[in-house]
Amino acid sequence: MSMMSWGMPSPKFVLKNRKTDSGVTNVRNTKSPHWRRWLKTEHRCVVPFTSFSEYETRDGKKIPIWFALNEERPLAFFAGIWTEWTSVRKLKEGETTNDLFAFLTTDANVEVGRVHPKAMPVILTEPDEIDTWLRADTEEALTLQRPLPDGALQVVAEGARRDPAED
Repeated sequence: MSMMSWGMPSPKFVLKNRKTDSGVTNVRNTKSPHWRRWLKTEHRCVVPFTSFSEYETRDGKKIPIWFALNEERPLAFFAGIWTEWTSVRKLKEGETTNDLFAFLTTDANVEVGRVHPKAMPVILTEPDEIDTWLRADTEEALTLQRPLPDGALQVVAEGARRDPAED
């Protein structure tokens, strides 16, 4: 396990006229040359989670909706990529070298799509999926960039900025 900062280096076109790079947290277009270098096995990682949130807009307010595999919130993993990178993430800190990560996203399944229709994280739930993500060649590993089947996630909390089960 390693503590990392969320947000891979942004593509150059995003940084035009900017002094800082807060990074890209979700990677969808794995065909982009920008991401290709980090899709090799040495830059793949898994990001553990028990629940995750997407924001739903209700009456002009953003409300966190928490998803998990079930009410018990078993451990699962996002398919991630990481790198060590030197950049200016915060102006007041200046140039720093950090271990950075992001996770892959894909089309939303039915449950997540009700809240966030564009995308959801790539979720790995089985040991063989984790092994494939970490060890297989890139083409095989990217077959995992798919939504969980409909019915595989459930809403476990709403409204709180943290999943209440973590308190």
